[in-house]
Amino acid sequence: MECHKQENLDFCNCSYEPCSRKGVCCECLQYHLRSRQLPGCCFPNSAERTYDRSFGHFARLVTAGKV
Repeated sequence: MECHKQENLDFCNCSYEPCSRKGVCCECLQYHLRSRQLPGCCFPNSAERTYDRSFGHFARLVTAGKV
């Protein structure tokens, strides 16, 4: 399978600048799920910038109608 890194970057809202996985969604998803987290693209920009990518944070945002 061919990676579409350049196209993926159009949708990647990860604000962690030294991230080596930007635009490589399969690696990003594997990394975050291993850490029991969701990738930044699952969060609104304001929530993503907190770097709290936990399932609990996501659930609170959904409950509050922010996602």
